[in-house]
Amino acid sequence: MKDVTELTANAGKFEDPAVTADGQPRATVALSNPQTLWFNTGTLCNITCVNCYIESSPENDRLVYITADEVRDYLDQLQDRQWPVTEVGFTGGEPFMNPQMIEMARACLEREYEVLILTNAMRPMMRKKMQAGLRALQKDFGDKLTLRVSVDHWSEDLHDTERGKGSFARTLEGMEWLRDAGIRIAIAGRTVWGESDSESRVGYANFFEKHGFDIDAHNPGMTVLFPEMDAQAEVPEITTACWGILDKSPKDVMCASSRMVVKRKGADRPAVLACTLLPYEPEFEFGATLQEAERDVALNHPHCAKFCVLGGASCSG
Repeated sequence: MKDVTELTANAGKFEDPAVTADGQPRATVALSNPQTLWFNTGTLCNITCVNCYIESSPENDRLVYITADEVRDYLDQLQDRQWPVTEVGFTGGEPFMNPQMIEMARACLEREYEVLILTNAMRPMMRKKMQAGLRALQKDFGDKLTLRVSVDHWSEDLHDTERGKGSFARTLEGMEWLRDAGIRIAIAGRTVWGESDSESRVGYANFFEKHGFDIDAHNPGMTVLFPEMDAQAEVPEITTACWGILDKSPKDVMCASSRMVVKRKGADRPAVLACTLLPYEPEFEFGATLQEAERDVALNHPHCAKFCVLGGASCSG
């Protein structure tokens, strides 16, 4: 069920997976080169952000904690399906709320996948058990592990407008702990502040230098700046003709190279989704197995257009 604001802003659009509102064939994307398998660790989070695309909060448990055994099952499926995946990503919610986060990461690292964990680097990560686990992972696997920390803006004031007063200081404390533990850090920022890309990256570069973080602000893989996903904004639908008009390839869109596994509250087993950004849209759920998830994705949602095709963004490392 699409959000009411989406229906209002894009009335008549994104309804038929085969054709657009004006009858043109809708663009689709094949899983042409699977590189990243994502796991949503659960939607519970220690904070509530102003505009969280997945509505994570201390109360939202629509997606429950996935377990290490369930992760291992999908790693077995990766091998059986011979997907050329090199990276396993964990997102939430806040992944370190999940008590099995370290075990899940180790299971992936032991199979020689690179692991990317998205975190706010706040209190859940800073618990002694998680710190000890992260130190052990760094010792055993080094830079095969990356923590991508959410720093919405390089300034404290703007970051805190999104995440709450004092959140910047607590995230900075977590980043300093990661730095001192030798754990590889990347950053996720946002582009909603009226700055150009270059202005934002200069701001992050100064922030990194001030605090001694070895993070390249000008490398989009290490400092990822995500476009806003505003459900109230009107966006165009993507037709098959758009690939040529925009000089883009469907192979460059995130669902060409990734899938996400979630565990819904009350479900007997996890499900595989087409996209990390659409956890609640039933048409983007492809069954319980990776084999079922190998089908094409119809770009039938505003996020497909604004975030992925027009925004050129990707959650992967």
